[in-house]
Amino acid sequence: MLENSNLIATAWDDALLVGIARSVTDFHYCCYLSDLAVDVAYQRRGIGKRLIQLTQDALGQQCKIILLSAPAAVDYYPHLGFERHEQAWVLARAKKLNDKA
Repeated sequence: MLENSNLIATAWDDALLVGIARSVTDFHYCCYLSDLAVDVAYQRRGIGKRLIQLTQDALGQQCKIILLSAPAAVDYYPHLGFERHEQAWVLARAKKLNDKA
């Protein structure tokens, strides 16, 4: 996972990794924030928000952050200012493409 990412922000408590934001980006148009994780014992302290800020700070002025929310976090992202995007599409790995296209 880490080898093929090109933007990673982390949060530490001394030698303990407590949070990570892992992204793939071109640094100009879009950044796919594929993982945002904060240790349960460290949640609700602003760590996730700070990791997103660090990610955003590393991007160009026009670069937008795109993500898919885990079901448990669906209410978290609008609270931070993210907007729902109605034009996103998902194709599960096990699903085959339609032959009619």
